[in-house]
Amino acid sequence: MGLSNLGIFHTAIGVIAIIAALIAFVRYGKIDLRQITGKVYFYCTLVTSLTALGISRKGGFNPGHAFSILIIILIVAAYSLVSRKRESNKARYFENFFLSFSFFLSMLPTVNETFTRIPVGHPLAKDISDPVIGRTLFAILILFIAGSIYQFRKQRKINRAL
Repeated sequence: MGLSNLGIFHTAIGVIAIIAALIAFVRYGKIDLRQITGKVYFYCTLVTSLTALGISRKGGFNPGHAFSILIIILIVAAYSLVSRKRESNKARYFENFFLSFSFFLSMLPTVNETFTRIPVGHPLAKDISDPVIGRTLFAILILFIAGSIYQFRKQRKINRAL
């Protein structure tokens, strides 16, 4: 697979972040930074995004680095909304979207890297242009859109009840 020590660490922490997010989506319908799964997602995603800045297959700044920077901005903005705007019902819409969008963005390089490396010796995809990657990312986009609509409706119901 050819991963450096930083790459191995990055991957392990990233897997923990993905698992925490998936558990949060199942349990709460969103990544909630007030819950342990949300906290694990936040810190592991932060570490994963920071370590991604030190990893490059081809050298130099690339789209993966740009995703990492955007993900950091999104999760820090969501954290800020949770800690500074606790009583703002409108802030919850942005918090939900920022965290879900950060998860969606993190899945783009994750799918590409996973599909072009696993299984070892016979990866699922040859490169980023392989149709299996495109179809998978399209399915993830549909899930993101459906999940965002669900979160918006659920948050609206919560806000009306308050």
